[in-house]
Amino acid sequence: MIDYSPFWDTLEKSTENWYTLTNKYHLSHSTLHRLKHNQNISTRTINDLCRILDCQVEDVMQYIPSDTDQPL
Repeated sequence: MIDYSPFWDTLEKSTENWYTLTNKYHLSHSTLHRLKHNQNISTRTINDLCRILDCQVEDVMQYIPSDTDQPL
């Protein structure tokens, strides 16, 4: 499972917030909702978040093994 909790920590440490992400950088509310609920987002969005927050991918997401992952 991909977990986006590192994103929220990174966002808290940055000068950006939910408001600036949506109004200044035009990220949709649904994208932030998806992040909050560990739902799928595009790699383009991950790229944008890394650029906005000046961070690395691991500052936005992490992989956590889970029994609920789809079978391979």
